[in-house]
Amino acid sequence: MTTTETTVAAITTNEFIFSTAASLVLGLIIAFAFNFKQKKTKSFMMTLALLPVIVQVVIMLVNGNIGTGVAVMGAFSLVRFRSVPGSAMDICAIFLSMAVGLATGTNHLALALMLAVCVSLLNIIYTLLPIGKKKSGHKDLSITIPESLDYTEVFDDIFEKYLSECELVSVKTTNMGSLFKLKYRIELKGDANEKKLIDELRCRNGNLEIMCAVAADIEEQSF
Repeated sequence: MTTTETTVAAITTNEFIFSTAASLVLGLIIAFAFNFKQKKTKSFMMTLALLPVIVQVVIMLVNGNIGTGVAVMGAFSLVRFRSVPGSAMDICAIFLSMAVGLATGTNHLALALMLAVCVSLLNIIYTLLPIGKKKSGHKDLSITIPESLDYTEVFDDIFEKYLSECELVSVKTTNMGSLFKLKYRIELKGDANEKKLIDELRCRNGNLEIMCAVAADIEEQSF
């Protein structure tokens, strides 16, 4: 018996070739589906495309070997994604790629195909549907104030004058606790002037930093 046959005694060459081909094709389907109308990086798309075949090979190598399987599980538990923060959908895509790799690694090719195609189609459908979309007028307003200024009501009159909606999203200290950074989710009134709003806020916060930008998906920030 050859070394290759000893290592993967329960795996035939045909099974390995078919499983690897299926993993590569399904990985590409997942990568393109989750990039549909999204601005994903090339690195993330390559990860989604190659992750199924990597997981598949690992599962095949530890097939029937409990000790090796436990060691591999411990190694996977040490893996941390330390790149830029990802969204909830990024986590979903990674888990889908891993699930497809597990299915192809255990030679359940039909299950892997159904899983990848169904979830990819659902992702495209949900992307096209107007579910959870922010209103076009929503913006993020960040205001820096000195620690001596009580922020609870200090801007209320200005907000009532210029904003139709206003919600305090977060408060954090900065500069060794001498400053507060307030983040609001706002919507300007139809006839409101953004520059005049910022000018009045500058007079109230001591001309410290103020930033107004297009609203970000706070709920989707990585955890």
